[in-house]
Amino acid sequence: MSAPQRRVYDLIRSGPRGVVEGPLRVWLTNPELAERAQALGAYCRYKTSVEPRLSELAIITVGAYWRAGFEWAIHAPIAEQAGVSGSAIAAIRSGREPSLQQDEKAVYLFTRELLATQRVSDATFDRLSAFVGVAGVVDLVGIMGYYSLICMTINAFHVPVPTGTPEPFDSSS
Repeated sequence: MSAPQRRVYDLIRSGPRGVVEGPLRVWLTNPELAERAQALGAYCRYKTSVEPRLSELAIITVGAYWRAGFEWAIHAPIAEQAGVSGSAIAAIRSGREPSLQQDEKAVYLFTRELLATQRVSDATFDRLSAFVGVAGVVDLVGIMGYYSLICMTINAFHVPVPTGTPEPFDSSS
């Protein structure tokens, strides 16, 4: 690694992730992008106003939309630990409508609508903001944007799922 790559690598390793893997490794090719993107990612994953159960739900919904296996393999277990039901996670992975609590449903519908139509209706926006506030909606859009970047990197650079992990989006799913 070059000196700038090593500096960013060490920065990521010493942060809340503790590991440099998947798309973060790809980004090290351009250390300036890696540094800026990982800082946004640290905020989106660990510091937003959206509680982890809801942010992880949005993250796996984005991961399923992009069919990004590495992202799914990392975040589906985190979503379950955060309180998203296993049956909802399985439904999202397979493209079925999940059974969700009301706040989760607001996050899911907002995320799916924005991804599918590049817009959200006033009703969808209002439903979500009733649960997380307008600042929470801003945070959720940031989460969606960051994890779309992650998923696009995974797909563009063919980042494999972690060793020993089954591909969640094979042709039979």
